[in-house]
Amino acid sequence: MQTAPKKIINAWAMYDWANSAYNLVITSTIFPAYYVGITAAAHTNEKSYVSFFGRKFINTALQDYALAVVFLIVAFSSPILSSIADYKRNKKNWLKGFCYLGSVACIALFWFTKNTLEFGIIAFAVAAWGFWSSLVFYNSYLPDIASPDDQDRVSAKGFALGYIGSVLLQIVCFVIILKPTWFGLSEADKTIGARLSFLLTGLWWMGFAQITFRALPATSGAERKAKTHVLLNGFHELKKVWLQLKHMPSLKRFLLSFFLYSMGVQTVMLVAAGFGKKEIFPKPEDEPKLLITIIIIQLVAMIGATAMSRLSKRIGNWWVITVAVLIWIGICAAAYVVKTQTMFYVLAAVVGLVMGGIQSMSRSTYSKLLPETQDTTSFFSFYDVTEKIALVIGIFIFGYVEESSGTMRNSVIALGGFFILSLIALLYTKPAYEIRMAELKK
Repeated sequence: MQTAPKKIINAWAMYDWANSAYNLVITSTIFPAYYVGITAAAHTNEKSYVSFFGRKFINTALQDYALAVVFLIVAFSSPILSSIADYKRNKKNWLKGFCYLGSVACIALFWFTKNTLEFGIIAFAVAAWGFWSSLVFYNSYLPDIASPDDQDRVSAKGFALGYIGSVLLQIVCFVIILKPTWFGLSEADKTIGARLSFLLTGLWWMGFAQITFRALPATSGAERKAKTHVLLNGFHELKKVWLQLKHMPSLKRFLLSFFLYSMGVQTVMLVAAGFGKKEIFPKPEDEPKLLITIIIIQLVAMIGATAMSRLSKRIGNWWVITVAVLIWIGICAAAYVVKTQTMFYVLAAVVGLVMGGIQSMSRSTYSKLLPETQDTTSFFSFYDVTEKIALVIGIFIFGYVEESSGTMRNSVIALGGFFILSLIALLYTKPAYEIRMAELKK
């Protein structure tokens, strides 16, 4: 197939620009710091407990459990929704719907205070539901608009634009938090800057997504008759994908590797800010340092995504992903012993280097390994379900280990085990991957 015109490629990549603001502000920086801050115990040496509908949790563990529930919902709902999208040929409408659901939930977080904990956690969960569900439809456009030779470049372009856009908004939010009087806000309310950031994130996501929605082509309007009931057909499609995987060893083995390292990569991204706030920057006056650190991660990640895309042309996707996993193993070992802020800055820079690259390479590698098919949404639904189940396991184990042991450092070591297993799986994947790549070059 031919790669789509530049206008369509740019429109597709702009959704990364739009939604990555959520991933940075809500997932990675301001919301975790705000949440830990308003729910922290009176004394730093005490465990911070919160009451959620009458039950006590460690504050960060509650956040982890909420995300685990969201990922479980996404894992079970995306097959149904992607089936409808494939058979109705309306995945663009689903992309829009989940974009609006997530962005409105971000706006709702403006009213989240320490007195409205249940409301805040629910809005946080709904925003995550909108974000992660929209990605299955967004990602499924990649093989539709880019030829296999261009998919690494196009995928990396999306991630790069996402990092640039999210950092721009993050800087605006950062200034609002540090200098509220510049914007006519009262310094008496210490939460107004963070809460306004949540509102701006929702508006940014919703607003810039319009560029994508206007230019991205709609899929065929012809409806196809489902072979089973429409609500069950998604699982029927997953079964079909699973049966096809038996005859595609390269894709099957890659998915095993992807499943294992996703437990670690995605979980680290979701808990990094909470780890930094609790273990390295516990004092309120240190919060700006944490936010600056996360911005550095995003900037380095933009470079990492582009660099790994170019490196893949020289040494291949498998080698790039394998090297990234080796670095992740080192990151987990270093996170267990990191004590000083300087050490944390260095570790954050390394995380940024491999964070964007491994995500970009995973998406484009999977796309390359797909067979000739019109049902790209079904295949990317399988990819999405694989990732979400990995996230459910990864983030639940992280929260459980923290509650059981009383420290997030032990949780990081548990994640390191997943990366070691994924390295073994990648070595198992290599022979089949090389055979598939040779077939594609014929």
